Amino acid sequence: MTTAMKIRLFQPSDTAAVIDLWKEANLVVPWNDPHRDIRRKLQTQPELFLVGCVAEELAATVMAGYEGHRGWLNYLAVAPRYRRRGFGRSMVVEAEMRLREMGCPKINIQIRAGNTGVIEFYRRIGFKSDDVVSMGKRLESDES
Repeated sequence: MTTAMKIRLFQPSDTAAVIDLWKEANLVVPWNDPHRDIRRKLQTQPELFLVGCVAEELAATVMAGYEGHRGWLNYLAVAPRYRRRGFGRSMVVEAEMRLREMGCPKINIQIRAGNTGVIEFYRRIGFKSDDVVSMGKRLESDES
């Protein structure tokens, strides 16, 4: 039996369910406060913060962004009970469509090196490793 997922914009009332999903998907780390990340996203391109729902249950999320040169995907998560049904792919396809409409020529993602399952998922849907070094610099600490 195929379960239908409806993709829609994030609503503030989704916050608790989104954070629970991110925790369940091991996306929450001490240096990224999910409440702050949500507040920041709602201030910048909130139309690219998507959730997928099965009936009224939150099943998937993705945050996308575009700064005029590259698009980015963050917080792609699918609840374990809904995995292997194409929901992750559907979330990425929807984000790609919205980024294309904004004129975005390329999407970048960052994946923790040891997360081989996620790396393989992205390979299966057409992403390739770029010969780059990912670097970061914290401008604000989320750690308490």
